Amino acid sequence: MKIFSVFGITQSGKTTTIENIISELKRRRYSVGSVKEIHFEGFAIDSEGSNTHRHKMAGSELVTARGYYETDILFPRQLSIEKILNFYDQDYVVLEGVTDYNLPKIITAHNTEEIAERSDESVFAISGKISNQLEEYKGIPIINAMDNITALVDLIEEKVYEKLPDFPPECCNICGYNCRQLGVRILKGEAKREDCLISDKSIKLVIDGTEIDMVPFVQNILHNAVEGVVKELKGYRKGAKVTIKIGE
Repeated sequence: MKIFSVFGITQSGKTTTIENIISELKRRRYSVGSVKEIHFEGFAIDSEGSNTHRHKMAGSELVTARGYYETDILFPRQLSIEKILNFYDQDYVVLEGVTDYNLPKIITAHNTEEIAERSDESVFAISGKISNQLEEYKGIPIINAMDNITALVDLIEEKVYEKLPDFPPECCNICGYNCRQLGVRILKGEAKREDCLISDKSIKLVIDGTEIDMVPFVQNILHNAVEGVVKELKGYRKGAKVTIKIGE
């Protein structure tokens, strides 16, 4: 799964840019999902007094509204982006307004001042209303999503990589960089997605169908614990594939 974010201030062209990106990705036969970050403290999709709201107020920790054409699962708290992405398995997931995660980004802006305030090394493209005025900002291409969506999605296909972990800097660094530094190096063409050693799938942990990212230290603990037990059993040989399943 490849993920990226489109962000900028209100009325800078975020949603229009995303609409066109999604349409073009679908035209290219990719499956696409999206996440919308809402920066409004009073936001709630459920309305006070509704049956589902009454369930929540009574103490239900997870409420689902199941209709004929739509199913809405309501969590009474903010979920992390990592947990939200566990619900997705599309080729691309486009996030609107998300900046607090390790992923490539597109800025939408009215002017260069807005770009300067928000730009960092994870930004690989600029779009929105400023694309009517400029074609580049400090080496970053500015592309109009209305008139030139093909070029913008070509760049997305070129730059956006398979989702990286977002571990705290002190957790890993086995590849020589923290997760966000590696992401920046991939965008610059100075590293590859495969340089993340967590991509080594020689040991996997799957819980209820969701694969759990593990830093190499934790992978080694799990590997050594399992091998320490099974190597005493008849039929074990070093290097053999071992599968353990717990639960149904």
